Amino acid sequence: MRFQVPQFIEIEDKIFGPLTFKQFIYLAGGVGVSVVLFTLLPKFIAILISVPVVVFAVALAFYKVNSKPFVEVVEAFFQYTLGSKLYVWKKEDKQIIRKEVPGQTQTQVYVPKLSGSKLKELSFALDVKQNNNQNREDTL
Repeated sequence: MRFQVPQFIEIEDKIFGPLTFKQFIYLAGGVGVSVVLFTLLPKFIAILISVPVVVFAVALAFYKVNSKPFVEVVEAFFQYTLGSKLYVWKKEDKQIIRKEVPGQTQTQVYVPKLSGSKLKELSFALDVKQNNNQNREDTL
């Protein structure tokens, strides 16, 4: 039985001409703030304040950093700036096993073993990968 899988689901729909809804809202907000500044303040001060506002609105609408929207970068900046910065590090002591052999001392570092749940997860992941490879070979 075959199913149709939607494609290009990451791409937003263009609603207002070549702009998506988010881009339109960012640009409309920037222009709206600029209009309010021009009506309330003298022209020179309004220009000084509105230029960064419009540049910020254009960056929100179109600029991407590492193929991520600029909004996510701004959000990460505020979360980092306003969030708590308490970092706690606990050093775990490794158990060292020493075997004494006549004439020399050998030191071995303890290597933790996989727990039952981790081993099951690994086994399941390998089984799924193997089944996917067999299904691909069967369809070819």
